[in-house]
Amino acid sequence: MADNATLRTLVVDDEPLAIERMQILCAEQPGITLVGTAADGAAALRMVESLAPDLVLLDIAMPELDGMAVAKTLGRCSGGPTPAIIFVTAFDSFAIEAFDLAAVDYLLKPVSADRLRRAIGRVAERRQIPEAGEAVSSAHIEEFWVPHRSELVRIAAIDIERIDAERDYMRLHVGQRSYLLHQTIGTLEARLDPARFIRLHRSVIVRKDRIVRLGHDKAGAWHAELADGAQVRIGRTYLAHAKAMAGR
Repeated sequence: MADNATLRTLVVDDEPLAIERMQILCAEQPGITLVGTAADGAAALRMVESLAPDLVLLDIAMPELDGMAVAKTLGRCSGGPTPAIIFVTAFDSFAIEAFDLAAVDYLLKPVSADRLRRAIGRVAERRQIPEAGEAVSSAHIEEFWVPHRSELVRIAAIDIERIDAERDYMRLHVGQRSYLLHQTIGTLEARLDPARFIRLHRSVIVRKDRIVRLGHDKAGAWHAELADGAQVRIGRTYLAHAKAMAGR
């Protein structure tokens, strides 16, 4: 039986040689345990339901039900925890769509052992479990890869000044630029370091060092003034936390 720090992993690919290679690579990774393989999308969905893996290494280009369709189907399931998805493909043209589906990583074939190890580390970080043989130094995310035009842009978490919810997306403000990330604000809040970030409203997260003062109007509604002069309303649910940050 796998220990609590091991990711139970399913490999999905329609090419037997690709499955064999991934089996070999998985055997070299101490942080995962291979629980099964599937050769098509329909079989993958059945195996996810029966095996409840923590991680799916998922090919994209497969006949009938492709990897994107599998990921979308899993994202709509509500019967239990959804496994983390790492896409493994020979094509780079699906990367933006993959991250829109909240994939943890996107690996191009042929996959190296080191690249797979780093991808697995990202999954472990999200699950707040240690990589095998290592102590947890931080359970909080340090960077984001976000789609922008026709590329993926790396954003260090510490460079984000404010986050605003826009329906199913989060707008990350970095200096004069902003980027959209497909994720819920609750999930994002849980992944950010609370020593650096604070949620001030149901739809706003702010980096603490951007706050220059807290104030309220005559009606008693509180707001935070940011270094750029912007004012962010503080929701009543989050007011006590904001005052605690200020030592009140």
